[in-house]
Amino acid sequence: MKVSSSVALTASSLLAFTSNAEPIKRTQKCGLPLVQDKALVDSILLKDLLGCAQDLEDIAYSTSYRNRVHGTEGHLNSVDYFVEQLKSLGDYYDIELQDFTTEVTIASKAELSIDGEAVEAGGFSFGNNGTWADTPLVTVANLGCNAEDHPATLSGNIALIARGNCTFVEKITFAGEKGAIGAIIYNNADAGVAAGTLGGVNDLIPVAGITRADGLSLVDQISNGATVVSAGEFWQYIDNTTSYNVVASSKHGDANNVLFLGAHSDSVEAGPGINDNGSGSCGLLTIAKALAKWKTNNQVRFAWWTAEEEGLLGSEHYVNIASPSVLDKIRLYLNFDMIASPNYVLGIYDGDGSSFNLSGPAGSAEAEKLFEAWYESQGLPYVGSEFNGRSDYGPFLDQGIPCGGLDTGADGIKTDAEVTMFGGTAGIWYDPNYHSAKDNVTNLNLDAFEATGKAIAHAVATYGKSWAGFPSRNATSLTRKSLGLPRKYSTLARKSRRGKKSY
Repeated sequence: MKVSSSVALTASSLLAFTSNAEPIKRTQKCGLPLVQDKALVDSILLKDLLGCAQDLEDIAYSTSYRNRVHGTEGHLNSVDYFVEQLKSLGDYYDIELQDFTTEVTIASKAELSIDGEAVEAGGFSFGNNGTWADTPLVTVANLGCNAEDHPATLSGNIALIARGNCTFVEKITFAGEKGAIGAIIYNNADAGVAAGTLGGVNDLIPVAGITRADGLSLVDQISNGATVVSAGEFWQYIDNTTSYNVVASSKHGDANNVLFLGAHSDSVEAGPGINDNGSGSCGLLTIAKALAKWKTNNQVRFAWWTAEEEGLLGSEHYVNIASPSVLDKIRLYLNFDMIASPNYVLGIYDGDGSSFNLSGPAGSAEAEKLFEAWYESQGLPYVGSEFNGRSDYGPFLDQGIPCGGLDTGADGIKTDAEVTMFGGTAGIWYDPNYHSAKDNVTNLNLDAFEATGKAIAHAVATYGKSWAGFPSRNATSLTRKSLGLPRKYSTLARKSRRGKKSY
């Protein structure tokens, strides 16, 4: 095992787990047959995907916080689990652990009452601590995305703001500048309380999230002349913690033409994070284990990223410490974040820009077409997902690396047209359990999980065997970071239309 110089983990330090995932016998890389598409795809079984998901849920629930936040016991045990599963394959992969330290929300409390009656409420990642009592609510005009939307009467009061169009940070910054001592953001869909991230430690006013129905009711009362008072108690325990990226590279195949697949392995504080993103993590692990029965012509690399929920920090760390020559050997990076959403769509990253007018480096369009052709061959519908770098592929895009991937939706709103294509319920989130304690195994959509898992295996078999028809990497990608090209994402707006949002 390769371990970074600052990591002291050894094989003897790894925890023992009773795994629900299907075991695979140790194999040797020599004498293996060349990977075959149909055989690899057919070997991806729902019971193995679900077994892994159950293992991750068990890991989370065995800890006091019942989550897998970066640096907590739940995440460190998840890292150990991935390493143990990979080591069980013998010497097929070189395994590297990359340590990374950052601030994370470990625990939190969110309580809100209106006119003395308790109201369902939630906090926001990196929200500040605050307590207030008997404080009037003042409505903010429009969506609160401009300073003029926030009236002077906010001074000393609580801002009531609708979700949408701009970041949470922008809304509460404007409110704070007008003297508000706190803010309440109500959702823009019937999908539970508003929730999300402020992107990092800040000095903003405290903020709560409530449901759309509660928010509209309060707006109606205030507009009819009522004085509505609130009381709130919000706090978060934030600490510097260390955890690890797990990177596994096949020991055979052309190391100058790497197929790289990644998924984040951490959760938010609210729950075990089984769709977000145990599903993507388990999709990759199941395929990595199945691939160990085959050889490939091109090196295949898998990564389980830490600290994605804190702002893509694990994948960004990998890119930042990798040499330009290492990055230039990556022919394609594929990302998988939330692939079993209960109210799902089958989303494909829009690498050619045909759906959202945001395209990627040469090769991104080809990756999109590969997945489109696969879904079509299986008689499955699909939609484009906005290709804006707001998941762990963002740092790779910034280096000029072709990217692609699949998702099944997060806190975007499902349309009537999508219900016609995929079934489900219009007008609510693709994952109504997003960033909540209900994001567990029982709420995964098994059809979506299996379809995306097999689609990923198809990509691995295709590009693991040959890059025929795929564009060569442009040598200028070695210097893209120094060219001053605009970043495609920021800490305050990390995710796609169907991905996780900070607004």
